[in-house]
Amino acid sequence: MASSLKNISRTAGVALVMAICATSARAELFAHPGALHTQADLQRMKEKVGENAQPWLDSWNILLKNPHASLNWKPRPFAVVYRGKDGENPENYSALFNDAAAAYALALRWKISGDDAYADNAVAILDAWSATLTGIGGSSDKFLASGIYGYQLANAAEIMRTYKKWPESSFNRFKTMMLDVFYPMNHDFLVRHNGAKIDHYWANWDLANMDSMIAIGILADRPDIYREAVEYFKHGQGNGAIDHLVWKIYPDGLGQTQESGRDQGHNTLNVSLLGAFCQMAWNQHDDLFGYEDNRVLKGIEYIAKYNLGFDVPYTRYTNSDVTQENISAAGRGDPRPAWELFYNHYAVLKKLDAPYTSQFAAKLRPEGGGGNYGPNSGGFDQLGYGTLTYTLR
Repeated sequence: MASSLKNISRTAGVALVMAICATSARAELFAHPGALHTQADLQRMKEKVGENAQPWLDSWNILLKNPHASLNWKPRPFAVVYRGKDGENPENYSALFNDAAAAYALALRWKISGDDAYADNAVAILDAWSATLTGIGGSSDKFLASGIYGYQLANAAEIMRTYKKWPESSFNRFKTMMLDVFYPMNHDFLVRHNGAKIDHYWANWDLANMDSMIAIGILADRPDIYREAVEYFKHGQGNGAIDHLVWKIYPDGLGQTQESGRDQGHNTLNVSLLGAFCQMAWNQHDDLFGYEDNRVLKGIEYIAKYNLGFDVPYTRYTNSDVTQENISAAGRGDPRPAWELFYNHYAVLKKLDAPYTSQFAAKLRPEGGGGNYGPNSGGFDQLGYGTLTYTLR
């Protein structure tokens, strides 16, 4: 009898462990598509465009006129992408940022129009790169490429994973490229910072690699990579972690950001990269928008207010490389298409007070995408089309 009870107890214990593990596994499952856009988001876009509803239609029409969303777009993959002069190899990274913008625009056009020709062109771009790319080189700027273009490619693929005509073998090859080429660079940068002091690199460098890391985690169903990115946002040592990015909170609720004394072009780049990060986490049921009493909102309201022409408080910023006594007016008012995401999350969805974010979103509405803001890399640092993709009502 005692032996039987022991066996029953052992069996029950094993069953309990298995149940706990099963529950844990379910908790680790990712929603797909679930990076910047969920299926509900994509369905909303399709319905609103079909109804000729504004402001979605205006942003959609910008996408239609953008050559990156055309069936004529052809990929130009390289085995090694170079960003930054290394004294040996010519820079060729424009091919990657143009193709990433095209893959994303074509993916949206397919989802909204229902025309498989655009899906075919999107996966042709993704397939061309996954069959060719083996590395990213150049100067330290290579880590900007691994971050920005990593998260953009991953987001295009996250949409296209729902396309039944994209062979599983091709999708798996794409995921392998993201895991073998981009993620190791993202991880290495956030751990070693290219061998520099921890506060040397500006916040946008961290944010770019955090964006790529979280997007790859979602795309490849890798909760370990996803958690690594979220943990860095909360407790990282570099300038992209939220307490270092929005480092000074004022009594009026504004939060001074790390690149405010540098220039506003890079300060607003932080808006686009931070928004992408928080949105991807949100779509996996992690509310980083609200983390630490909406610390993100305090930072973007600070940036929006100053870039709309208003005065903001400023405290001298010092790190191991620079001392900045005053806020920088360089690039003030930079029209970066990054505000609809935050406006719709904070003001529309959560009904929080975000007056300056709301004003900036209205000023730039409708937002375009890569190719609508000049031919250089800065115009492709964000995927854009936020009026189409993030407007809730």
